[in-house]
This record gives sequence, structure tokens and C-alpha cells, in this order.
Amino acid sequence: MSEPRIAVLGAGANGASIGADLALAGRDVTLVEQWPRHVEAMRADGITIETPDGAYSARPQVIHLCEVAELKHDFDIVLMLMKAYDSRWAAQLIEPHLAVGGLMAGVQNGMTARVVEDVVGAHRTVGAVIECSATMDEPGIVHRHTPVSRSWYATGILPGGPSAEREEEVASLLRHSGTVAHFDDIESAKWMKLVSNSTLLVTSAILGLPMLDALQLPGYRDVMVAAGNETLAVGGALGHQVLPIFGLSAEEIADRSRIVDIMTDKLFAGFVVPGATTTVLQDWRRGAGRHSEVDDLNGHVVAKGRETGIATPVNETVTAIAHRIERGELQPEPEHLALMLAAVG
Repeated sequence: MSEPRIAVLGAGANGASIGADLALAGRDVTLVEQWPRHVEAMRADGITIETPDGAYSARPQVIHLCEVAELKHDFDIVLMLMKAYDSRWAAQLIEPHLAVGGLMAGVQNGMTARVVEDVVGAHRTVGAVIECSATMDEPGIVHRHTPVSRSWYATGILPGGPSAEREEEVASLLRHSGTVAHFDDIESAKWMKLVSNSTLLVTSAILGLPMLDALQLPGYRDVMVAAGNETLAVGGALGHQVLPIFGLSAEEIADRSRIVDIMTDKLFAGFVVPGATTTVLQDWRRGAGRHSEVDDLNGHVVAKGRETGIATPVNETVTAIAHRIERGELQPEPEHLALMLAAVG
């Protein structure tokens, strides 16, 4: 059997990290990226990944997003690492170049598995979860805070999806970049990641602080736990299971009232390093400010809470503040903690 052709669609910090790992493993991988300077830097000098375990470089094939229309071959596997809000159009862009028997996995935050399914069909969809922290301030160079030894992924299939053997094709690729777990109910696993994301990504960005610095502020953890508990409640109303993601044990999730506290401790102990900021704050600091994934994170919780009749005052407040920052009405700063704390009740 010939070596499968792999595309990493979206080669930002996490996508470039995975792409570099695949290239160094000798896989036939092409990175597809929309930032022109980043593409040209990778073409000229390759990708440099700086990690706590040391730096390494790779030289995978890289194309501009606009060059997808010029492709003369199909991909057997597409790993999509675009922003959650870019998932549908990006999947539609690459779908004509996904082999008839190919697979696509949205290795992203947010509930994107069904979006991929809508575009390429359940039989070509593999759901995925990612827990990997990385930043990129200049083209061609990634600061990966969680090296391969500390990165975590999960895969699973939706009803009507491919076989377990086909899922393993995706899992085997992600193993070059970290530990990979399997979940029979991948949507519930993705919702559990949303529980974690709702506690930290936007809330710390609103404060304009690295994640560990935000945790030191009195009252901030109360905001995190309250936002996560709202998300957990909404997930329950939607029928999602409570599952042990990124290394949690069955015992650690047995007491529903303690799940978010334990997840938060596990997250900071295993995946958060000093100075690391969330992707949301990185987006807001980039140039004049870039739209973040807030509507796919806390905003999604709010929307689903309204559908299910679950109150989400903390997530509503977080989303509203984030929108004001993105409109330029506010700047990220620690003083906004009081606004979020007021919603905790």
C-alpha cells in the first residue's frame, strides 16, 4: 500500500507543530496555510519548533491557501486545524481534493465534528480533540509550550462513520505529536473539552494575562469553575456524557460537583506553563485585533443554554465582554475580573 497523502489544513502554531512532527516521521504531508509571510518563511527556511524539551526543525511541503485550486492530486487524510469559525468554508475548499475513500478530522476546539460531517459525509469524518499549547509571533517559528511528551489528542467516529481501522489511520498520525485516546462518543469528549475551554481561554484573555498569572488573581478561579459548571450543565441537558479527557480517571469524574475543579487542577498541572497565553489573547494582540473563537466557546454554551433552558450568566458575561473588546470598546485588563465575578452570584 502506498504512503497516504496528508494535508494539514491550517498551519498556525498547532498545525505547524503537527506538520513538522509528521514530516520528521517521514510522512507525505503538505501544509496548507493562509498567512502568506508564514508560507514563504516555511518554504525558505522550514519550520522551527521551540519546546521545553529542545528545538527542532522540519521542511514539509507548504502551499498557500489559494494554491489549493491548483492541486493536481487528492489527499487521503486531511487534518484541519483552522479556527473553529473557519471550519465550514475551509472544509468546503479542500473537499474536492479529498479522496473518495479519504478521511477528514477537525483537530480543533469547538463542536466542529458535525460541520466536517456536513461537508464530507459521515463515512469520511473522524472526530478529534486537541490539548496542545503553542504560540507563534513570527512566521516560521513556533513556541510549543507542550512538547510531544505532554500533548494530548483524542479520536472517535460519529454514527455512520468509518470503521475503527480507518479511525486508527488518523490516530496513528496524531501519535507523532502526542498521546492519543479513543472515545466511542467523540462528541461528548469534545463537549468535555469545551467545558475546560470555557473556564480558561476567553476568561484569562479578557484579563490580558498569561494563564498562570490570571490564576493568581483572587476570585479568578471562582469565575473559571462557575463557567465550567454552566457548560457541564448545558452538556448534560444536551445528552452529552461526562468523560475522562486528557488523563482524568473514572474516579476523578465520579463526583459531578467536583469535575470542573479537578479538570482545572489537571489542566494547570499538565498543560499550562509560565508565560503561556491563550489563542484568544494572541488573536486580540495581533495587529489591530483579530476575531477570536469566543462565539464557538463561551458563546456556544450561551446559545445552547437558551435552547435547553439552562441559565449561563457567567458565560453570557464573558461573551459580552469579549465582544466589547473585539469592537474596540474595551482593552483586555485585570479590572474586568470584577465584571465576571459579579455574574458568579
